[in-house]
Amino acid sequence: MNAFMPPTRLLMGPGPSNVAPEVLAAQARSTIGHLDPDFTQLMELIKEQLRLAFRTVNRITFPLSAPASLAMEMALVTLLEPGDKAVVAQNGVFGGRMADIARRAGAEVRLVSCEWGRPVDLDAVRAAIRESPEAKLLAFVHAETSTGAWSDAAALCEMAREAGMLSIVDTVTGLGGIPVLVGEWQADVVYSGTQKCLSAPPGLAPITFSERAVATAKTRKSPIQSWFLDLNLMLGYWDGEGGRSYHHTAPVNALYGLHESLTRLLGEGLETTWARHLAAHEWLAERLQELGFVFVVEKEFRLPQLNTVWLPEHMEDAPVRRRLLDEFGIEIGGGLGPLAGRIWRIGLMGETCRIENVNRLADAIATILPQRSRATTLRCNQIERTLNCG
Repeated sequence: MNAFMPPTRLLMGPGPSNVAPEVLAAQARSTIGHLDPDFTQLMELIKEQLRLAFRTVNRITFPLSAPASLAMEMALVTLLEPGDKAVVAQNGVFGGRMADIARRAGAEVRLVSCEWGRPVDLDAVRAAIRESPEAKLLAFVHAETSTGAWSDAAALCEMAREAGMLSIVDTVTGLGGIPVLVGEWQADVVYSGTQKCLSAPPGLAPITFSERAVATAKTRKSPIQSWFLDLNLMLGYWDGEGGRSYHHTAPVNALYGLHESLTRLLGEGLETTWARHLAAHEWLAERLQELGFVFVVEKEFRLPQLNTVWLPEHMEDAPVRRRLLDEFGIEIGGGLGPLAGRIWRIGLMGETCRIENVNRLADAIATILPQRSRATTLRCNQIERTLNCG
């Protein structure tokens, strides 16, 4: 059988993003054992790099050997026991997943349903916390990948803290693209993924735990329901600077790549990286608005790295995205849930976040977009943006 040779794509969807050649080259280096003393030194370097990226001093900060979906599960099953109560805010697909996992962990969930395309409603969460004083934690999505909405993590974590609750923050699309300030927020568990703004291949999930969260895990009345995700077992491998106890065989070469991607991120500087994402977003917004596209999210709440726009009337979603892929080598994403077939999700994440990529995409869309659709979208731009528009 012939070796698989993947096509070259410009990845401008909701993830994965393009990976730098240096990161791919790092992953091709010689594999060593996951308990090799040289590898354990690399583990310590990666932990410190992640603390800098998360803006935290949390001792328990490491990359989970799993996609970000499993980091979401780890956060929730670590802190929740059967019979606990949790407040979960949902303003898109991934808040709903948090609620589902919490229920499967045996918790009673108070779901705060917020409008898709808007940030988490602070007043609604405040009311839910007030009505559920016995709740153990508040969970929410900081950067909602399904809509491109950016929620106020600082305010939400403060609400939880003042109510004596723990906080879980999903920033899978946030880390490396917008400010993620774990220490300043005093968040208890925050997790992300490697395939978004960190521009490493999928398969690892950076996660960080406060001392309060670690203490909660250590004083549980019941064992954590998942053996693999049991933080108390995982710490035997990732915690400390001495010898490691075997927990699982870590993806050694993937961690080489993560180290390289974090080196590039920190070398550029977090503030510089955030500014680059914002500048590319502003140029994308200008180019798309020239073509008549309307953004789903209001300007002040948009994620610069994940842009959502309404489709023009009469435009079929999948066939146009397929033309972008087949004719121009560009991948963008469609909508999820109630937004499926109605919006596009355009990523400007990490390595993909370049002005030349914005121009390449906008020029390709201009080539494909029928004149009739352009005119229809321009008319839509003149009326109130609602879920019925587009």
